[in-house]
Amino acid sequence: MSSTIEARLSDLGVTLPEAAAPAANYVPFVKTGNQLFVSGQLPMEAGKIAVSGKLGDTVSVDEGKAAAKLCAINLLAQAKAATGDLDNVTRLVKIVGFVNSTGAFADQPQVINGASDFLVEAMGDKGRHARSAVSAASLPFGAAVEIEAIFEIAD
Repeated sequence: MSSTIEARLSDLGVTLPEAAAPAANYVPFVKTGNQLFVSGQLPMEAGKIAVSGKLGDTVSVDEGKAAAKLCAINLLAQAKAATGDLDNVTRLVKIVGFVNSTGAFADQPQVINGASDFLVEAMGDKGRHARSAVSAASLPFGAAVEIEAIFEIAD
């Protein structure tokens, strides 16, 4: 394994899946200059939504965190597809996390920590990032969480 990030993933017991194909009329990522914009990723596992439902109703914070981690794994899969090697990622700049939640639910940051904590664990200091964690009334396919990312990549 040539990638330092992939070696860390292996140590964490994580194997990156194949990058998911878009579900509508968009591309999974766009490279421009030294930036890589990755479209929103859902908590997919084995080709299916692994965590669906609404935080504050049918989904617990711990289940939401697990969903966010799956989204982060899928973000890294897209970054690898875009760059060929995760060591071409020089840093994670920002993530935006959307949490399918009730109007009264206010723990979106806790949920998105599932992704943030994992990304720092997998990427080290270059995984430290700016972020937003927001509520959504609904997400595609009933997913509990969706996360998009901006990476800086080597020229």
